[in-house]
Order: sequence, then C-alpha cells, then structure tokens
Amino acid sequence: MNSHAELDLDALRDIAEVAARAGGEIVATNFGRAEHVRAKAPGDWVSEVDVNSEAAVRAVLTKESGLAVFGEEAGGERAALGWLVDPLDGTANFLHGFEAVGVSVGLVRDGVPIVGVVHAPLLDRMYSAVLGGGATRDGTVIRVSDRDADHAICATGFPFRHHELLPRYTATFDAALARLEDLRRVGAASLDLCWTADGTFDGFFELHLGPWDVAAGALIVREAGGVVTDWAGDDRAWLTNGDILAAGPLVHPTLRELAGTSR
Repeated sequence: MNSHAELDLDALRDIAEVAARAGGEIVATNFGRAEHVRAKAPGDWVSEVDVNSEAAVRAVLTKESGLAVFGEEAGGERAALGWLVDPLDGTANFLHGFEAVGVSVGLVRDGVPIVGVVHAPLLDRMYSAVLGGGATRDGTVIRVSDRDADHAICATGFPFRHHELLPRYTATFDAALARLEDLRRVGAASLDLCWTADGTFDGFFELHLGPWDVAAGALIVREAGGVVTDWAGDDRAWLTNGDILAAGPLVHPTLRELAGTSR
C-alpha cells in the first residue's frame, strides 16, 4: 500500500477503525483510574493511558498499512503520505471523569486528509470518512446541519496553552457570542468536529491546534458537506497552522466574518 496510485481508501479506513478501537479499548478500560500523569505544559496533561493507547494504534497501523505514523505523544515519521494520531483527545476530560474523549486517526497525503476516523470509546461511537466517499457515524451517513447563523450553536476551544493568543481569540469569541444563538466548549476538538459533521453543532472554531487534533475530524466535516478553512479562509493551511473554522455552508461565512474581527 506504499504507492500513492494504488491506495485503497476503504481498506485503509477499515484499518484505521481497527486501530482506533485498539486505542479506545485501553482508554475505556482505564477510565476512572488513570495513573502516572504528568504535565507537558500548564494545563496540558499526558497520562500512561495516552502513551499506551498510541502504542496500540501505532502497532495496528504499522502492521496493516506499512505507512508512516506520527503520534502526538511519541512522534514518529512525518511523510508525504502518513498517519496522524491523537491517542486520547481530551486528556483533561479523561482525568476529570468526563466521557467526551476521542481517539483520532487521520491519513494525510501531500497536506490533504484522505482518510479520517474518530472513535469515542466512552460513548461507543465511530465516525469515519474517506476522500470523496462521504462520512458516517456507526455506519450511517451523516450531514452537516442546515441551520443558519441566527440559530447556530457552535463549539469552540480556548487557547489555554497559548495565552498570547487570548486577545485574538477573545475578540472572535465575543463577536460569536453576540452573533450566534449560543456557544459550547467541550474540550475535545476531534469530537467537536464530528459533532459538527453530524449536525449536533453548527460549527467549530479554535486556534493553534495540532495536526493530529484535526486531520481526521476535518475530513469527516468536509465529507458530510461542510466547509473547513483556517481563520484567514485558506482551505489547506489549517492543517499546519492549527487555526480552524469548520461549519456547514450556511454558517461558515459568518464564522469567517467573525474571525476577521480578531485581525
């Protein structure tokens, strides 16, 4: 499967689902009893569960696909074609007993996600997509919402690791709170994106996320009929700069306008 031209995206999605479930089993088994927790930075936690989940995901992906794997915790190989893995998105949620956590597995080719899987092990949900093949939740096709901005409830994430971004972020947050119906903050970007894809939320915005946070979920949004750009409107740069706006076609222009208030 190392040749780009010979990629079987459906088969790779199946491999990603198996890998995500392997990591999710470790997450679910250890929920409520995480040990060996340390801070990578203020408010940014990593546990033994993160590390073990990543090892389980990596083992499946390496054995079954033979492609490069880069994980949030252990790193790895970054390649033109390779996997990006967040083995426990929402570690703080996990440590506090909040079930909103995900295992995110995305395959990126030349800067564009082509396979995306997000498993929510504590909610028993599996979201997945392949480029050009649509998006599903537990095998059922999903679509972004058709609500307009006046009735939109959007998710967001605070830049708690990067206080230097607060002025830019809060300008957009204040504008969004005044313009939209309401906002939510869950604390797991991969799930915020999936809930945008299935119409639970009407959009999502955050700054400076890692590529492993968004690669899978953003593809799922796009394949569910949504629009994904960075805060400047670039439809590719969000994967590298981490500044993401994701929403249905009726709400994305408003998010883009609101993000412009922060420049």
